[in-house]
Amino acid sequence: MSTPTTTEQQRSRMPNPLPFLPEMAEVGEGLHKALQNGVIPPTTISLLQLRAGQLLGSTYFTIRETGTLRRLGESEERITAVATWRDATYFTDAERVALELVEAVLTPNPSGERVPDELYARASAHYDDKAMWSLIMAIAHIGFFTPAALIAKPIPGMPPGRNYNK
Repeated sequence: MSTPTTTEQQRSRMPNPLPFLPEMAEVGEGLHKALQNGVIPPTTISLLQLRAGQLLGSTYFTIRETGTLRRLGESEERITAVATWRDATYFTDAERVALELVEAVLTPNPSGERVPDELYARASAHYDDKAMWSLIMAIAHIGFFTPAALIAKPIPGMPPGRNYNK
């Protein structure tokens, strides 16, 4: 059995990407701004991003979003129930459809398209066009940072500037 390590002992696989690709900061900032437009509640964004982290198997994302949800005042029951949201009673219909959308986008559907018209129609009943685009950007945000989270393995729980090995 391995000994758990503290955040201070952990190291990412790779150095901070910004010295190599400074343009990444602009793209990341643009995605962050799109999420902060006030159209989708921050809780909904963090719930769907936590579910994305669970689906991707990313400790970095799950730790980050769990912390964000706690800072937003979310209960431990709601945070824990994200993993089993389909039968959990803790979520609004709008949150449920956001969780279903992120699952549809990130999970292959062997029997058809990932986001069928029926799912889109249910989402559209809760979100107008601007809100739908905001949900899409919340999922895109995770998509943009997924390769870094899975390949570079930044240190979970550390701020972006301090979670790389150099």
